[in-house]
Amino acid sequence: ILDNGGKLILMSHLGRPKGEFKSEFNLNPVAERLSALLNRDVKKLDDCIGEDVEEAVHKMKEGDIILLENLRFHREEKKNDAIFAKQLASLGEIFVEDAFGTCHRAHASTVGVTEYLPSVAGFLVQKEIEYFEKVTKNPDNTFCLILGGAKVADKIPVIENMLDIIDYLLIGGAMAYTFLKSRCKGIGASRYESEMADTVDKIFEMARKKDVSIFLPCDHVVAKEIKETAETKIVDENIPDNWIGLDIGPKTVDNYKAILKEAKTIVWNGPVGLFEMKPFSNGTKEIAEFISTLDAVTVIGGGDTAAAVNQLDLGSKMSHMSTGGGASLEYLEGKELPGIAALSEK
Repeated sequence: ILDNGGKLILMSHLGRPKGEFKSEFNLNPVAERLSALLNRDVKKLDDCIGEDVEEAVHKMKEGDIILLENLRFHREEKKNDAIFAKQLASLGEIFVEDAFGTCHRAHASTVGVTEYLPSVAGFLVQKEIEYFEKVTKNPDNTFCLILGGAKVADKIPVIENMLDIIDYLLIGGAMAYTFLKSRCKGIGASRYESEMADTVDKIFEMARKKDVSIFLPCDHVVAKEIKETAETKIVDENIPDNWIGLDIGPKTVDNYKAILKEAKTIVWNGPVGLFEMKPFSNGTKEIAEFISTLDAVTVIGGGDTAAAVNQLDLGSKMSHMSTGGGASLEYLEGKELPGIAALSEK
């Protein structure tokens, strides 16, 4: 846009200010960082609508960049308010949606503005769609899905949608212990979602019928408390009472590597251990490093998984690092993303 003499007006949000101004959520640091990255001036405004904003936009010259203030300082943003959307749209001539991470939100800046402006996907959104379409509609076999993170409930819709196309499901993270307990393994004081027990049993049955192999941790890094300085040990299969499973163990890492080695498509969403704490980060580190060496299409779901991979400086070695946490999950669930659908209809 800038290379072709355009005037660029950027919209964004930060945090959850709940529809009112909160100084800790202003976008001044964003403008400063963007200015440094682009090596050109980024003018940050004090609001995103109103006469002062309109005047500043009117005075823009070719190549100028304006960053509007946090959209969520107005409660109308999350309500997808038509008047607010029209005020935003009036500032430009064309709308480029390049925030994949917000495309699962039906907000004024993602859906509302498309009612009033010609609307297109940016290059990042285009790349996200291409990779997620490939892995959900036309994957190269053998297909391995790795799921981790804390909550089983968050991942069940993904599993249900993906069972028709995957060959292997590798499970780690705190969610693994609900699966392990359903297989009559001892999980000690590990996280357990009792309300998900029946659902997990159904997942095993669905996987059996669809000939999908589910792999669970066979050893664990455990501690009696969740802190950096906790005493840790490695235990096989059954976790003793009062101990908490916080990472996959070395045997599990080796098992998972053997399966991943055969894969041509790998999608990973959710760390396989509490990677934020060093004693419980090795499983995630080993899996990430191994995946980065493979000749396969590797797609890393956003949020914590992307943070872990970036922390290891391995992002450039993956086929695609998604920028969407919730948006990535919803795509894998087979849901329509409102921000994408709004573009498709134009």
